[in-house]
Amino acid sequence: MSAIFNFQSLLTVILLLICTCAYIRSLAPSLLDRNKTGLLGIFWKCARIGERKSPYVAICCIVMAFSILFIQ
Repeated sequence: MSAIFNFQSLLTVILLLICTCAYIRSLAPSLLDRNKTGLLGIFWKCARIGERKSPYVAICCIVMAFSILFIQ
């Protein structure tokens, strides 16, 4: 089943996207900052979410990892 139709997989993909974009922005901020609008602006927005909501994103990652490892 693809990640589009499985809700847990969709949440996992979104969390990985947010964490990856925030990590890339911490290493090379100019890479994401030059594309704030348009289709590539999605990555900049995900990086901003990862930076501003980092405690909540971290808790969601821990909960998702626990559910993938022990519940499935």
